[in-house]
This record gives sequence, C-alpha cells and structure tokens, in this order.
Amino acid sequence: MSEAQAETPLWLQGREAVIAAAAPGDWREETPDYHLSHTVMPGERSTQHAAGSLEAIAESIVQVFEMEVSHKKDPATWVSMVTEQFRTRINGGQWANAQDIAAIGSYNILIGDSVFYPAGSEDFESSHHVFNQAFPEGFYWEVLDVLSPPPTVTFRWRHWGTFSGEYKGFQPTGERIEMFGVSIAKVSDDLRLLEVEHFYDPNAFLGNLTGGCPVAHNK
Repeated sequence: MSEAQAETPLWLQGREAVIAAAAPGDWREETPDYHLSHTVMPGERSTQHAAGSLEAIAESIVQVFEMEVSHKKDPATWVSMVTEQFRTRINGGQWANAQDIAAIGSYNILIGDSVFYPAGSEDFESSHHVFNQAFPEGFYWEVLDVLSPPPTVTFRWRHWGTFSGEYKGFQPTGERIEMFGVSIAKVSDDLRLLEVEHFYDPNAFLGNLTGGCPVAHNK
C-alpha cells in the first residue's frame, strides 16, 4: 500500500480496495466480481471525470455503497456510511435505514411500490436475481455531474444496461435501457454517507422492460 493510500480512508480508496479489505465472512455469498465494470463500462459511459474531482469521488462512494448493501450481510461492516445514522428514500417516500436495506434489499427499497414491481413481490435474494438475469452483461451507473459540494452533495446520474435476459417472464429485446435521476446525499466530515434521497421515475424504467404491461407473463 502506498503512503497516499495509507492516509486515505478505506471508503475513499474505491470499491476494489474495500472488497480486498473485507473479511471472508462478511459476504452474503462469494466475493463480488466487478470485472465487467472495468472492461465493458468504460466504453459505454457518457462521462469521464478527472481523478480527485467531486464527480469522481461521488461516483466512487456510491459504487462502494452499492457493493456493500448488495453483498455484505451485516451493516456493521459497511464502511461507506455512518451506519447508525444512515437513512434513504425515493421521491419523498418513507425513509429506510441500514437494517431495512439489509433485510429487504436495495432494489426493493429504491424502486418502492410500482404497478410494474409491486412492493413485497420479491425478497432480497430474488430481487437481485431478477435484475441480474435481465442484465447479464452488466447494469451500470455513473455520475453525470455534481451540482453542490459537501456536506450536501447533489448530483445527476445515469443507470443503464442492455436488456438481454428475461425479466419476470418478459423476453429480452436487446435494447439499451437507460434511466436518469437526481440524488441528494448528506455526508459526514470524512465523506461517509448520512442520508441519501433519490428522485427518478421507476415506472419509466420498468415499463421499458415490460412493454408497458404491468402483469408478468409467467403469472
């Protein structure tokens, strides 16, 4: 480890550093593999951020957050947030804390209740399976720009992937599916997440996977 890395908090060293520092027992299953983010995503992203820029830092923190809530089973091991204070919600809805995310799953919380994805229709494991199956070539996320600096970081983002696998009985179209949103993140002095609010239209995204039909073909 370089001297610079030793002085930089782990959660600011990037997703791969946090993965490498985790104990084997931290994972829900096996150690996560983000090789597609390193090989495919660079050619598909629409932005390039200078190292050390607010955009690069915000994107890295959210990547660490996404990895931890998806793959590390105990919130006590999540380094991207002040776990005992953290909360999140979408579109001004109900707040969820770290324990809620660990129990319910980030997909279920960040989609909420949609006609295309009714609340309670999937548990933690099945929700991840649904979207991993729909986007087997990767489901990527990037920060487009940062509109305000810490301690309240407002940023615009893009989430995308190729719909090349089945989604809840709907057959893939091979189309690139994109969604855009704005998030407002309150961070601590050491840039750990305290609170995140997301604003986007989940129905527009899910409607693209179902052809606008809310009833799964296999129901």
